[in-house]
Amino acid sequence: MELAELTAEMHRFVEAKGWYAPDSPKPQSPRNLASSLVIEAAEVLELFQWLEEPPESEVLASELADIALYLLQLSSLSGIDLERAILDKLKSNYERDW
Repeated sequence: MELAELTAEMHRFVEAKGWYAPDSPKPQSPRNLASSLVIEAAEVLELFQWLEEPPESEVLASELADIALYLLQLSSLSGIDLERAILDKLKSNYERDW
């Protein structure tokens, strides 16, 4: 599935939950989405806290999926072509000294 298809599927899900409605108890603003993205990233970090071994892959996969969904939504609602942004960032990273 392409990134655009994943984004469309994410929007269908959010719409089905009613979260794009003006009176939604979970307003899908860029600020709220950015906060949710960071919270989900912290949940990934929490999976590794105090462990010498990686967490179960299905649990990690679920948390990583949450992050990806928020990232797709935030970029889409902000008018950012995430695929292009990633490719541009990779290009600029090749030119950086680390």
